[in-house]
Amino acid sequence: MRAADLARRQMNAVVEPHGLTLQQFNVLRILRGAGPTGMPTLEVANRMVEETPGITRLLDRLEQKQLIRRQRCPKDRRQHLCWLTAAGLALLQKTDAPIARTHENTLKGLRRKDRVAFNRLLGAMRAAHG
Repeated sequence: MRAADLARRQMNAVVEPHGLTLQQFNVLRILRGAGPTGMPTLEVANRMVEETPGITRLLDRLEQKQLIRRQRCPKDRRQHLCWLTAAGLALLQKTDAPIARTHENTLKGLRRKDRVAFNRLLGAMRAAHG
């Protein structure tokens, strides 16, 4: 838990000056990965690092900041699709290098092979819980 808190604090130090929470940053990264086809709201929620019951409010805040856009899906009107805006992409590009440095710094006590093993073990733990 202390290691997770360390990683969270270091990541927060990068995104907070840009007016983002870690959850908002996570949504932007998810939507960048979705590309031009966008992604349904519930799929964004499923891919979040931290579960959030308030995905709609989270998306509302990002839309107010003009970092994402949403529209009702033409094929299924119960669904909304989300996309990253140009402003959202520009913000992510600004944070890419600092985030990479933060990841390196967080894991600096681990050798390369230990990092690979650590990642594999964390993946196995997540997989065991669905």
